Amino acid sequence: MKTLFKLRILQSVWTPQLPSRLFHKDNRRLVSQIVSHYESINRCEQELPEHFNFASDVLDKWSQLEKDGKRPATAAFWWINDKGDEVKWSFEELGFLSRKAANVLSNPCELQRGDRVIVILPRIPEWWLLNVACMRTGIVFIPGTSQLTAKDIFYRLQASKAKCIITNDTLAPAVDSVIPDCQFLKTKLIVSEGSKHGWLNFQELLKVAPADHNCVKTKSRDPMLIYFTSGSTGPPKMVEHSHSSYALDLDAGFMARAPYIFWNTSDTGWVKSVWSSVFSPWSSGSCVFIHSMPRFEPTTIVNTLSRYPITTFCTAPTAYCMLVQHGLTRYKFMSLRHCVTGGEPLNPEVMNQWKTQTGLDIYEAYGQTETVTICANVKGMKIKPGSMGKASPPYDVQVVDDQGDILPRGEEGNIAIRIKPTRPFCLFSQYLDNPEKTASTEHGNFYITGDRGIMDEEGYFWFVGRSDDIINSSGYRIGPFEVESALIQHPAVAESAVASSPDPIRGEVVKAFVVLNPGFLSHDPEKLALELQEHVKRLLLPTNIQKEFVQELPKTVAGKIQRKVLRNKEWGRA
Repeated sequence: MKTLFKLRILQSVWTPQLPSRLFHKDNRRLVSQIVSHYESINRCEQELPEHFNFASDVLDKWSQLEKDGKRPATAAFWWINDKGDEVKWSFEELGFLSRKAANVLSNPCELQRGDRVIVILPRIPEWWLLNVACMRTGIVFIPGTSQLTAKDIFYRLQASKAKCIITNDTLAPAVDSVIPDCQFLKTKLIVSEGSKHGWLNFQELLKVAPADHNCVKTKSRDPMLIYFTSGSTGPPKMVEHSHSSYALDLDAGFMARAPYIFWNTSDTGWVKSVWSSVFSPWSSGSCVFIHSMPRFEPTTIVNTLSRYPITTFCTAPTAYCMLVQHGLTRYKFMSLRHCVTGGEPLNPEVMNQWKTQTGLDIYEAYGQTETVTICANVKGMKIKPGSMGKASPPYDVQVVDDQGDILPRGEEGNIAIRIKPTRPFCLFSQYLDNPEKTASTEHGNFYITGDRGIMDEEGYFWFVGRSDDIINSSGYRIGPFEVESALIQHPAVAESAVASSPDPIRGEVVKAFVVLNPGFLSHDPEKLALELQEHVKRLLLPTNIQKEFVQELPKTVAGKIQRKVLRNKEWGRA
């Protein structure tokens, strides 16, 4: 980290102020023209260009505007940690450093266009430099979470045939332990202030790397990203995305009016990070704000929102739940204007509590590693608590049966995206090396997400559950989310997770795990269990849940949920 602080290029000045004051009227018009060009592609009003590279076609355009004096050299990237360290880059500075990083990958690392590199780093500035450097060189970027074990790393190295791995001191020993069996790996690059035998040091190489680099000319459909995503069966699958699929899939309404200062708390290993902490903000010339935050701490979150001019905030529904429990009324978020979420269902009660304590709505979106945003609640749209919003361009989203036929509105079915006659450019390219799995997701004219839902008469989508999470009890289909939403409305419940449990008579019954609020820890567990059962029956009447809801005694596990039923795979884990 010291290397980055020593580079003179990082000494840009940023005066905290609202984004509306940063741009002269004429300069805002230039920003609008750039953004509207890519939005028109997203709305299918213009053809997808044959060639596209986010680094040269977007980031370098913002950089050139700064060089030409047509926009101020304000922060494109703003990073802090809990030690008081801070890094700020303008787009011009980001371009300078990412070109040096590109030369590190191309020369000492000897990587070429099309090679694959696995990057496992926490929220540190180097992750963003390497991300852009891979775009510039045409190297395929494969992010991984720092929670990976040696076994996980070995599987990813072998499956992807990655020629390089980049990590830090924490995970380097795990990598070294599996290296003897990795026949494809050629280079190990460590982000560290010290040297390590057998590893190239990124920070030392960055110091001496030349700053001149010509960005490769990539086609829009060329591979750019690979994410490993887990399913209900088998090992994690490799989801391949192109240079256009993530970078051009914009939803300006969901992200609020640009330019803005956007803080997204997602881990760098999850897809929500690359979309909300790279492509979406930088597409509009906005600032990516990052707190290194090794673990989620409500106090850190609220203090950061209070002290810094963050205008747009994104975190997972579970995190919002923790924040409202922490209490927000004693804090003032002077700059915060827009709050968004995704990755799992947002309970309406949490949304209501957030609105009561902050005065702000939470705009929920829904998507997958394979799709980015499928539907969303956007600014100016009526919010229906519990709904995921409406279909996001360029997707035509429908609810279909198992044969791919569209169901009437109000009927539960498979949430699906139309892919024929034209496959949307923002949909994933394929499950790499798994054509059977790729084909299995297509029914008729649709890509089947694997999620169950309902579309109402106004076009709003309502999540029911993963197809493999739906509980079938005595022929009744029960969605875990509606039971979780009912449980959290009871004052005893801080958080809940609902799953199925085998039953010899009814096939499956509903099992709920709950985390109790402190004031209820001393209550009799059997009586409280019965009270919660009656509470859920009362709220969900006259549905079939009244007959079929069965709950085990509440399980309090030091404030930790035993199992959280996630929707949307890994999209947006915080």
